[in-house]
Amino acid sequence: MQVHVDRERCQGHSRCYDLAPEIFDVDDLGNAFELGDGTVPPELHDKARLAQTNCPEHAIEIRED
Repeated sequence: MQVHVDRERCQGHSRCYDLAPEIFDVDDLGNAFELGDGTVPPELHDKARLAQTNCPEHAIEIRED
């Protein structure tokens, strides 16, 4: 699984970071981005899906391998 945050859609609510700081981080303006290359280890798949579901801007894309 890989995640990607659409930086143009992100409005800085930081819900993804609150729910899954192992997968996401935020910049100085509060806008989220995926850590590393966005690869999510299997034990964090549920957290990635929860973050995607809770994003009010639908800015998180998930690609299942």
